Amino acid sequence: MTTDVNAAFTQEKEDQIEAVREEARAFQERIDRGEIAPIGDDRYRVLTGWDAGETFSVQRNTEGRIEQILAQHGLDTSTGGAALYTTTPAWHGLGAVIPGGITDIDEVLKLARIDWEVSKRPVLYEWDDGIRDAVDRYVTVRTDGGAALGTVGDRYEVFQNRRVFEFLQDLAQRYDVVWESAGALREGRKVFVTMRIPHSLVIDRGGLDDEIVLYLAAINSHDGTSSAESVVTPWRIACGNTERFATRDAVHRWGIRHTKGGLTALEEARRTLGLTLDYAKAFEAEENTLVRTDLLIDDFHKLIDGLWTVDEDAKDRARSFAQQRHDELEGMFHDEARRLGRTAYAAERTITDYLDHRMGVVPRNLGEDLARAQRSLEGTNDDLKSKAHRKLLLLAR
Repeated sequence: MTTDVNAAFTQEKEDQIEAVREEARAFQERIDRGEIAPIGDDRYRVLTGWDAGETFSVQRNTEGRIEQILAQHGLDTSTGGAALYTTTPAWHGLGAVIPGGITDIDEVLKLARIDWEVSKRPVLYEWDDGIRDAVDRYVTVRTDGGAALGTVGDRYEVFQNRRVFEFLQDLAQRYDVVWESAGALREGRKVFVTMRIPHSLVIDRGGLDDEIVLYLAAINSHDGTSSAESVVTPWRIACGNTERFATRDAVHRWGIRHTKGGLTALEEARRTLGLTLDYAKAFEAEENTLVRTDLLIDDFHKLIDGLWTVDEDAKDRARSFAQQRHDELEGMFHDEARRLGRTAYAAERTITDYLDHRMGVVPRNLGEDLARAQRSLEGTNDDLKSKAHRKLLLLAR
Protein backbone atom coordinates (compact mmCIF):
# COMPACT_ATOMS: atom_id res chain seq x y z
CA MET A 1 0.00 0.00 0.00
CA THR A 2 1.41 3.37 -1.06
CA THR A 3 0.93 6.33 1.25
CA ASP A 4 1.01 9.83 -0.18
CA VAL A 5 2.25 11.85 2.80
CA ASN A 6 1.22 15.11 1.14
CA ALA A 7 -2.33 13.92 0.59
CA ALA A 8 -2.44 12.50 4.12
CA PHE A 9 -1.21 15.80 5.55
CA THR A 10 -3.78 17.76 3.54
CA GLN A 11 -6.58 15.45 4.67
CA GLU A 12 -5.50 15.69 8.30
CA LYS A 13 -5.52 19.49 8.17
CA GLU A 14 -8.92 19.54 6.47
CA ASP A 15 -10.28 17.26 9.19
CA GLN A 16 -8.84 19.52 11.90
CA ILE A 17 -10.35 22.61 10.30
CA GLU A 18 -13.73 20.91 9.99
CA ALA A 19 -13.54 19.81 13.63
CA VAL A 20 -12.93 23.43 14.69
CA ARG A 21 -15.84 24.58 12.53
CA GLU A 22 -18.09 21.91 14.02
CA GLU A 23 -17.11 22.98 17.53
CA ALA A 24 -17.90 26.60 16.65
CA ARG A 25 -21.29 25.57 15.24
CA ALA A 26 -22.07 23.55 18.37
CA PHE A 27 -21.04 26.51 20.54
CA GLN A 28 -23.35 28.86 18.63
CA GLU A 29 -26.19 26.35 18.88
CA ARG A 30 -25.84 26.37 22.68
CA ILE A 31 -26.18 30.16 22.61
CA ASP A 32 -29.23 29.92 20.33
CA ARG A 33 -30.86 27.37 22.65
CA GLY A 34 -30.36 29.68 25.62
CA GLU A 35 -27.94 27.34 27.39
CA ILE A 36 -25.13 29.91 27.57
CA ALA A 37 -25.09 33.70 27.23
CA PRO A 38 -22.32 36.18 26.35
CA ILE A 39 -21.43 38.65 29.12
CA GLY A 40 -18.76 40.64 27.28
CA ASP A 41 -15.06 40.40 26.38
CA ASP A 42 -15.42 36.82 25.08
CA ARG A 43 -16.75 35.70 28.45
CA TYR A 44 -19.88 33.56 28.82
CA ARG A 45 -22.18 32.34 31.57
CA VAL A 46 -23.76 28.88 31.65
CA LEU A 47 -27.53 29.14 32.15
CA THR A 48 -28.62 25.50 32.44
CA GLY A 49 -27.35 22.15 33.71
CA TRP A 50 -25.27 21.22 36.75
CA ASP A 51 -22.86 24.07 36.06
CA ALA A 52 -25.55 26.76 35.76
CA GLY A 53 -23.99 30.05 36.82
CA GLU A 54 -20.45 29.06 35.83
CA THR A 55 -18.50 31.59 33.79
CA PHE A 56 -15.81 30.86 31.24
CA SER A 57 -13.85 32.66 28.55
CA VAL A 58 -12.78 31.69 25.03
CA GLN A 59 -9.59 32.29 23.11
CA ARG A 60 -9.90 33.06 19.42
CA ASN A 61 -7.39 32.95 16.59
CA THR A 62 -6.65 35.80 14.19
CA GLU A 63 -9.67 34.78 12.12
CA GLY A 64 -11.98 35.04 15.11
CA ARG A 65 -12.52 31.31 15.49
CA ILE A 66 -12.63 29.74 18.94
CA GLU A 67 -9.43 27.83 19.70
CA GLN A 68 -9.83 27.16 23.41
CA ILE A 69 -12.52 27.32 26.10
CA LEU A 70 -11.16 28.27 29.52
CA ALA A 71 -13.16 27.72 32.70
CA GLN A 72 -12.52 30.39 35.33
CA HIS A 73 -11.61 29.09 38.78
CA GLY A 74 -11.68 32.53 40.43
CA LEU A 75 -9.08 31.58 43.07
CA ASP A 76 -6.70 34.19 44.43
CA THR A 77 -3.23 33.76 42.92
CA SER A 78 -1.66 36.99 44.18
CA THR A 79 0.74 35.18 46.54
CA GLY A 80 2.38 33.15 43.78
CA GLY A 81 0.11 30.11 44.00
CA ALA A 82 -3.58 29.27 44.10
CA ALA A 83 -5.17 30.06 47.46
CA LEU A 84 -6.74 26.67 48.08
CA TYR A 85 -6.46 23.78 50.52
CA THR A 86 -8.53 20.70 49.72
CA THR A 87 -8.74 17.05 50.67
CA THR A 88 -9.81 16.11 47.14
CA PRO A 89 -8.19 17.25 43.88
CA ALA A 90 -10.34 19.89 42.18
CA TRP A 91 -11.17 19.99 38.48
CA HIS A 92 -8.59 22.74 37.88
CA GLY A 93 -5.74 20.80 39.51
CA LEU A 94 -4.65 23.74 41.68
CA GLY A 95 -4.04 24.21 45.39
CA ALA A 96 -2.55 22.20 48.24
CA VAL A 97 -4.13 18.74 48.20
CA ILE A 98 -3.96 16.89 51.53
CA PRO A 99 -5.63 13.45 51.23
CA GLY A 100 -7.38 12.62 54.47
CA GLY A 101 -7.36 16.26 55.52
CA ILE A 102 -6.26 17.95 58.74
CA THR A 103 -8.07 19.24 61.82
CA ASP A 104 -5.90 22.20 62.90
CA ILE A 105 -7.39 25.49 61.76
CA ASP A 106 -4.09 27.40 61.74
CA GLU A 107 -2.49 24.84 59.45
CA VAL A 108 -5.52 25.01 57.16
CA LEU A 109 -5.29 28.81 56.96
CA LYS A 110 -1.60 28.56 56.09
CA LEU A 111 -2.03 25.86 53.43
CA ALA A 112 -4.97 27.76 51.94
CA ARG A 113 -2.86 30.96 51.81
CA ILE A 114 -5.44 32.88 53.83
CA ASP A 115 -3.42 33.36 57.01
CA TRP A 116 -3.41 37.13 56.49
CA GLU A 117 -5.50 39.87 58.10
CA VAL A 118 -7.41 42.89 56.85
CA SER A 119 -7.31 46.48 58.09
CA LYS A 120 -9.36 49.62 57.38
CA ARG A 121 -7.49 52.60 55.97
CA PRO A 122 -8.95 56.09 55.31
CA VAL A 123 -9.90 56.95 51.74
CA LEU A 124 -7.73 59.83 50.54
CA TYR A 125 -8.09 61.89 47.39
CA GLU A 126 -6.11 64.63 45.70
CA TRP A 127 -7.52 68.15 45.44
CA ASP A 128 -6.09 71.56 44.56
CA ASP A 129 -4.78 72.25 48.05
CA GLY A 130 -3.34 68.77 48.58
CA ILE A 131 -4.55 65.41 49.91
CA ARG A 132 -7.94 65.27 51.58
CA ASP A 133 -9.61 62.63 53.74
CA ALA A 134 -13.02 61.29 52.61
CA VAL A 135 -15.28 61.46 55.66
CA ASP A 136 -16.48 58.06 56.92
CA ARG A 137 -15.04 56.21 53.93
CA TYR A 138 -12.40 53.51 54.26
CA VAL A 139 -10.54 51.00 52.12
CA THR A 140 -10.20 47.42 53.34
CA VAL A 141 -6.58 46.38 52.80
CA ARG A 142 -4.75 43.06 53.03
CA THR A 143 -1.92 43.28 55.54
CA ASP A 144 0.31 40.82 53.65
CA GLY A 145 0.88 43.11 50.68
CA GLY A 146 -1.35 46.15 50.88
CA ALA A 147 -3.83 45.06 48.19
CA ALA A 148 -7.08 47.05 48.36
CA LEU A 149 -10.17 44.85 48.56
CA GLY A 150 -13.11 47.25 48.76
CA THR A 151 -14.53 50.53 50.03
CA VAL A 152 -16.66 50.53 53.19
CA GLY A 153 -18.25 52.90 55.67
CA ASP A 154 -17.36 53.89 59.21
CA ARG A 155 -19.62 51.27 60.82
CA TYR A 156 -18.21 48.39 58.79
CA GLU A 157 -16.49 45.90 61.07
CA VAL A 158 -13.67 43.80 59.66
CA PHE A 159 -14.03 40.10 60.48
CA GLN A 160 -10.63 38.44 60.33
CA ASN A 161 -10.48 35.11 58.54
CA ARG A 162 -9.53 33.13 61.62
CA ARG A 163 -12.21 34.81 63.74
CA VAL A 164 -15.00 33.80 61.39
CA PHE A 165 -13.78 30.27 60.81
CA GLU A 166 -12.78 29.34 64.35
CA PHE A 167 -16.40 29.03 65.45
CA LEU A 168 -16.49 25.82 63.40
CA GLN A 169 -13.47 24.48 65.26
CA ASP A 170 -15.67 23.19 68.07
CA LEU A 171 -17.52 21.01 65.59
CA ALA A 172 -14.24 19.72 64.19
CA GLN A 173 -13.00 18.77 67.65
CA ARG A 174 -16.30 17.41 68.98
CA TYR A 175 -16.98 15.10 66.04
CA ASP A 176 -13.38 14.54 64.92
CA VAL A 177 -14.06 15.81 61.41
CA VAL A 178 -11.52 17.37 59.08
CA TRP A 179 -11.57 20.58 57.13
CA GLU A 180 -12.53 19.65 53.57
CA SER A 181 -11.47 22.83 51.80
CA ALA A 182 -10.49 26.45 52.36
CA GLY A 183 -9.30 29.27 50.15
CA ALA A 184 -9.71 32.77 48.78
CA LEU A 185 -11.49 34.13 45.72
CA ARG A 186 -11.19 37.36 43.72
CA GLU A 187 -7.80 38.44 45.10
CA GLY A 188 -9.01 37.76 48.65
CA ARG A 189 -12.25 39.71 48.53
CA LYS A 190 -14.03 36.53 49.58
CA VAL A 191 -12.66 33.62 51.64
CA PHE A 192 -14.22 30.28 52.54
CA VAL A 193 -13.80 27.08 54.52
CA THR A 194 -15.88 23.88 54.39
CA MET A 195 -16.17 20.74 56.47
CA ARG A 196 -18.24 17.64 55.91
CA ILE A 197 -21.17 17.11 58.27
CA PRO A 198 -20.34 13.92 60.20
CA HIS A 199 -23.32 11.82 59.16
CA SER A 200 -24.65 11.53 55.61
CA LEU A 201 -28.39 11.50 55.01
CA VAL A 202 -29.71 8.24 53.59
CA ILE A 203 -33.12 8.32 51.96
CA ASP A 204 -35.01 4.99 52.00
CA ARG A 205 -32.26 2.97 53.66
CA GLY A 206 -32.25 -0.59 52.34
CA GLY A 207 -34.37 0.47 49.36
CA LEU A 208 -33.22 3.37 47.21
CA ASP A 209 -30.28 4.01 49.54
CA ASP A 210 -30.10 7.53 48.12
CA GLU A 211 -27.21 9.13 50.03
CA ILE A 212 -26.98 12.90 50.42
CA VAL A 213 -23.63 14.24 51.63
CA LEU A 214 -23.85 17.68 53.23
CA TYR A 215 -21.13 20.19 54.03
CA LEU A 216 -20.99 23.11 56.42
CA ALA A 217 -19.35 26.12 54.79
CA ALA A 218 -18.35 29.46 56.29
CA ILE A 219 -17.90 32.30 53.79
CA ASN A 220 -16.47 35.71 54.66
CA SER A 221 -16.20 38.81 52.47
CA HIS A 222 -13.82 41.75 52.81
CA ASP A 223 -15.07 44.13 50.11
CA GLY A 224 -18.30 45.35 51.70
CA THR A 225 -20.58 43.70 49.15
CA SER A 226 -22.03 40.92 51.32
CA SER A 227 -22.41 39.61 54.84
CA ALA A 228 -20.42 36.76 56.27
CA GLU A 229 -22.49 33.60 56.27
CA SER A 230 -22.51 29.93 57.12
CA VAL A 231 -24.46 27.49 54.96
CA VAL A 232 -25.38 23.82 54.95
CA THR A 233 -24.95 22.68 51.37
CA PRO A 234 -24.21 19.62 49.21
CA TRP A 235 -21.25 21.45 47.63
CA ARG A 236 -17.60 21.33 48.69
CA ILE A 237 -16.21 24.74 47.73
CA ALA A 238 -13.06 24.63 45.60
CA CYS A 239 -13.51 27.52 43.14
CA GLY A 240 -15.65 30.54 42.39
CA ASN A 241 -18.29 28.44 40.66
CA THR A 242 -18.75 25.95 43.49
CA GLU A 243 -18.91 28.86 45.95
CA ARG A 244 -21.90 30.20 44.02
CA PHE A 245 -23.45 26.73 43.85
CA ALA A 246 -22.95 26.26 47.61
CA THR A 247 -24.95 29.37 48.44
CA ARG A 248 -27.49 28.70 45.68
CA ASP A 249 -28.29 25.18 46.91
CA ALA A 250 -27.99 25.86 50.66
CA VAL A 251 -30.61 24.04 52.71
CA HIS A 252 -29.91 26.15 55.80
CA ARG A 253 -27.95 29.35 56.44
CA TRP A 254 -26.93 31.99 58.95
CA GLY A 255 -26.07 35.54 57.87
CA ILE A 256 -23.73 37.75 59.90
CA ARG A 257 -23.52 41.47 59.06
CA HIS A 258 -20.17 43.25 59.27
CA THR A 259 -21.01 45.37 62.32
CA LYS A 260 -19.90 45.30 65.93
CA GLY A 261 -23.13 43.51 66.76
CA GLY A 262 -22.26 40.95 64.13
CA LEU A 263 -19.70 39.41 66.43
CA THR A 264 -22.52 38.75 68.90
CA ALA A 265 -24.45 37.05 66.10
CA LEU A 266 -21.35 35.00 65.40
CA GLU A 267 -21.36 33.74 68.99
CA GLU A 268 -25.06 32.92 68.69
CA ALA A 269 -24.38 30.94 65.53
CA ARG A 270 -21.65 29.11 67.39
CA ARG A 271 -24.04 28.17 70.21
CA THR A 272 -26.71 26.94 67.80
CA LEU A 273 -24.33 25.07 65.54
CA GLY A 274 -25.46 21.77 67.00
CA LEU A 275 -28.91 22.43 65.54
CA THR A 276 -27.41 21.69 62.14
CA LEU A 277 -27.29 18.00 62.94
CA ASP A 278 -30.83 18.09 64.33
CA TYR A 279 -32.00 19.83 61.17
CA ALA A 280 -30.30 17.20 59.01
CA LYS A 281 -32.05 14.41 60.92
CA ALA A 282 -35.44 16.13 60.58
CA PHE A 283 -34.88 16.66 56.86
CA GLU A 284 -33.95 12.99 56.44
CA ALA A 285 -37.17 11.94 58.20
CA GLU A 286 -39.28 14.19 55.95
CA GLU A 287 -37.62 12.87 52.81
CA ASN A 288 -38.29 9.30 53.91
CA THR A 289 -41.94 10.25 54.39
CA LEU A 290 -42.04 11.46 50.78
CA VAL A 291 -40.48 8.18 49.61
CA ARG A 292 -43.37 6.26 51.20
CA THR A 293 -46.05 8.53 49.68
CA ASP A 294 -47.48 7.42 46.33
CA LEU A 295 -48.37 10.24 43.97
CA LEU A 296 -50.94 10.27 41.18
CA ILE A 297 -50.07 12.10 37.97
CA ASP A 298 -53.04 14.41 38.63
CA ASP A 299 -51.48 15.36 41.96
CA PHE A 300 -48.23 16.17 40.17
CA HIS A 301 -50.11 18.38 37.70
CA LYS A 302 -51.75 20.21 40.63
CA LEU A 303 -48.33 20.70 42.19
CA ILE A 304 -47.00 22.29 39.00
CA ASP A 305 -50.07 24.51 38.65
CA GLY A 306 -49.70 25.62 42.27
CA LEU A 307 -46.04 26.50 41.87
CA TRP A 308 -46.40 28.32 38.54
CA THR A 309 -49.78 29.97 38.24
CA VAL A 310 -50.99 31.36 34.92
CA ASP A 311 -53.43 34.28 34.97
CA GLU A 312 -56.66 33.92 33.02
CA ASP A 313 -55.77 37.00 30.96
CA ALA A 314 -52.20 35.82 30.29
CA LYS A 315 -50.89 36.42 26.79
CA ASP A 316 -50.51 33.58 24.31
CA ARG A 317 -46.72 33.61 24.61
CA ALA A 318 -46.89 33.21 28.37
CA ARG A 319 -49.42 30.39 28.04
CA SER A 320 -47.27 28.67 25.43
CA PHE A 321 -44.20 28.88 27.66
CA ALA A 322 -46.20 27.57 30.63
CA GLN A 323 -47.35 24.59 28.56
CA GLN A 324 -43.77 23.88 27.45
CA ARG A 325 -42.67 23.94 31.09
CA HIS A 326 -45.58 21.69 32.07
CA ASP A 327 -44.69 19.14 29.38
CA GLU A 328 -40.99 19.19 30.27
CA LEU A 329 -41.70 18.67 33.97
CA GLU A 330 -44.10 15.82 33.24
CA GLY A 331 -41.47 14.09 31.10
CA MET A 332 -38.86 14.56 33.82
CA PHE A 333 -41.25 13.15 36.44
CA HIS A 334 -41.84 10.02 34.37
CA ASP A 335 -38.06 9.54 34.10
CA GLU A 336 -37.61 9.96 37.87
CA ALA A 337 -40.57 7.66 38.57
CA ARG A 338 -38.90 4.85 36.63
CA ARG A 339 -35.94 5.07 39.01
CA LEU A 340 -37.59 6.10 42.28
CA GLY A 341 -41.18 4.98 41.87
CA ARG A 342 -44.20 7.22 41.34
CA THR A 343 -43.80 8.93 44.71
CA ALA A 344 -43.77 12.38 46.27
CA TYR A 345 -40.00 12.01 46.58
CA ALA A 346 -39.70 11.56 42.81
CA ALA A 347 -41.84 14.67 42.36
CA GLU A 348 -39.61 16.71 44.66
CA ARG A 349 -36.47 15.52 42.89
CA THR A 350 -38.07 16.50 39.58
CA ILE A 351 -38.87 20.02 40.77
CA THR A 352 -35.41 20.46 42.29
CA ASP A 353 -33.66 19.21 39.17
CA TYR A 354 -35.73 21.51 36.98
CA LEU A 355 -35.06 24.58 39.12
CA ASP A 356 -31.34 23.90 39.46
CA HIS A 357 -30.48 22.68 35.98
CA ARG A 358 -33.25 23.34 33.49
CA MET A 359 -34.91 26.66 34.36
CA GLY A 360 -31.88 28.74 33.54
CA VAL A 361 -33.40 31.23 31.15
CA VAL A 362 -36.71 32.28 29.68
CA PRO A 363 -37.24 31.89 25.92
CA ARG A 364 -35.68 34.57 23.76
CA ASN A 365 -38.99 35.46 22.16
CA LEU A 366 -40.76 36.07 25.46
CA GLY A 367 -39.60 39.67 25.73
CA GLU A 368 -37.64 41.25 28.58
CA ASP A 369 -40.64 42.96 30.21
CA LEU A 370 -42.65 39.75 30.29
CA ALA A 371 -39.61 37.78 31.41
CA ARG A 372 -39.00 40.18 34.30
CA ALA A 373 -42.64 39.97 35.34
CA GLN A 374 -42.49 36.19 35.17
CA ARG A 375 -39.44 36.03 37.45
CA SER A 376 -41.17 38.36 39.90
CA LEU A 377 -44.28 36.19 40.02
CA GLU A 378 -42.39 32.91 40.29
CA GLY A 379 -40.12 33.97 43.14
CA THR A 380 -36.67 32.57 43.82
CA ASN A 381 -35.70 28.96 43.30
CA ASP A 382 -35.33 28.52 47.06
CA ASP A 383 -38.89 29.77 47.60
CA LEU A 384 -40.24 27.35 45.02
CA LYS A 385 -38.30 24.40 46.45
CA SER A 386 -39.60 25.11 49.95
CA LYS A 387 -43.13 25.55 48.67
CA ALA A 388 -42.98 22.26 46.76
CA HIS A 389 -41.58 20.46 49.81
CA ARG A 390 -44.38 21.75 52.05
CA LYS A 391 -47.11 20.89 49.52
CA LEU A 392 -45.80 17.36 49.09
CA LEU A 393 -45.59 16.82 52.86
CA LEU A 394 -49.26 17.85 53.13
CA LEU A 395 -50.14 15.10 50.64
CA ALA A 396 -48.33 12.61 52.86
CA ARG A 397 -50.45 13.39 55.92
